[in-house]
Amino acid sequence: MRPVPYLVTALSLLAATLVVFRAFVRHDYLTRGRLTLFSTVLEWLVFFSWGWFTWVDWPRAFPPPEVGPVLTTVGLIGIVIGMTGLFAGIAYLGFARSNGLAPDVLRRSGPYRLSRNPQVIACTVAVIGYALLWPSWHTLGWVALYAAMVHTMVLTEEEHLQDVFGDAYARYRARVPRYLGLRRRPLAVGHHGRED
Repeated sequence: MRPVPYLVTALSLLAATLVVFRAFVRHDYLTRGRLTLFSTVLEWLVFFSWGWFTWVDWPRAFPPPEVGPVLTTVGLIGIVIGMTGLFAGIAYLGFARSNGLAPDVLRRSGPYRLSRNPQVIACTVAVIGYALLWPSWHTLGWVALYAAMVHTMVLTEEEHLQDVFGDAYARYRARVPRYLGLRRRPLAVGHHGRED
């Protein structure tokens, strides 16, 4: 790993994340109540660029010789479980809602009873699984960058959900953890207007 290009690339991705989520995405949410196709494409480009970042130091062998069969198996299982969970979460919420194009429902059932961001949890499992296959300082930085990027996205989305759903979202936020954790009180799931 070449430290200077690595750090420049990582900091550039972090800066791009802040601009995309805290400027473009936030502006769309505040002025339109949903994302434009342009902001959605910017979101995808930021995360695509982050995914490409792993190829900077891509090893020639798979799995790398220093990774044993146990770590390889655990990593592959993590990737499969994480990606399955991610696509199941997108299917459950709906593609348009998952991409901020139709924020018309506050989903509080299914996996959203356990976490306000189950898709993020699932993707994190896949990212950790991937990192186990290529353990290095580069990969550790890649995981840390993912955490910073996705947290910025989540904060922007939560700000919008609070504006749209008001007290209903505040109650939901008080009961269900942002990522993982213990719930404080049982969540009553009902159908009131735009809530689910």
